[in-house]
Amino acid sequence: MPRPTLNDLAAFSAVAGQRSFRKAADQLGVSRSALSHALNGLELRLGVRLLHRTTRSVSPTEAGARLLERLDPVLRDLDAALDGLTETGAAPAGPLRINANRSGARWLLRRVVPAFRARYPGVELDLVSEGRLVDIVEGGFDAGVRLAEAVPRDMIAVPVAGEVRFVAVASPAYLAGRPPLTVPDDLERHDCIRQRLPSGKRYRWEFSRHGTSIAVDAPGALTLDDNDLMVQAAADGLGIAYVPEPFAREVLRAGGLVTVLDEWCPPGPGLMLYYPGRRHVPAALKAFIGVLREANRDAAEG
Repeated sequence: MPRPTLNDLAAFSAVAGQRSFRKAADQLGVSRSALSHALNGLELRLGVRLLHRTTRSVSPTEAGARLLERLDPVLRDLDAALDGLTETGAAPAGPLRINANRSGARWLLRRVVPAFRARYPGVELDLVSEGRLVDIVEGGFDAGVRLAEAVPRDMIAVPVAGEVRFVAVASPAYLAGRPPLTVPDDLERHDCIRQRLPSGKRYRWEFSRHGTSIAVDAPGALTLDDNDLMVQAAADGLGIAYVPEPFAREVLRAGGLVTVLDEWCPPGPGLMLYYPGRRHVPAALKAFIGVLREANRDAAEG
């Protein structure tokens, strides 16, 4: 019986790990038809079925699961050996594509990109900023940046910055003469500036205090889809906005806004850079993560 090639085994590991021919094909940079043909040939040569296939899902058979359990450590060791050779050779070069929301892109441009560009001039950084959450594998991105709660569970995540606190803010002029706010339910008696998410849904304001969490469908006749615009609208007296604190910090310092419901607004996990949990991570992305971690340490120490 002809022994399978390393490419065939790597293809099986990718499909079984991703549980998807499409995602595995994107990961490996091949067509789905070529990948399916390779897996059919592998099963034929081994004389055993390795994958259960339906129109909607792919999963390892019992034999496939046993092979995957033994195969993955071998492939990881091989990748580590090859990466060791790369690390002792030339500096990372070539394209690096990252998809981020606007706040993440701003943070990277201010804290990470300058040092990264100075250290790795051979890397062509393509930083795409958009609000909607995309499938970074399908979109051809090496990594994404989003709030921790939006990171897919099958991704490896690295903190981009520290915790972030969402705050409810309003102008002193708006609050003058209006009912006080002590609990989130008090928002029912106020005008709120609602937020439209990239998915098209309205964001439910999430509060927490002493282990009690509550999500409020804030009432209001104005809906916006941009944090900067929400801060501006709140400063103009149009109502209460609920935004990440960094967006409102300057206006808060200047006195144009004040916070309300402070005790119900604890910090939570912030932005994360995430990438597929595959064995091989591009050298350029490894280098970028290294600079990102340095920036995080500097920010914590500063």
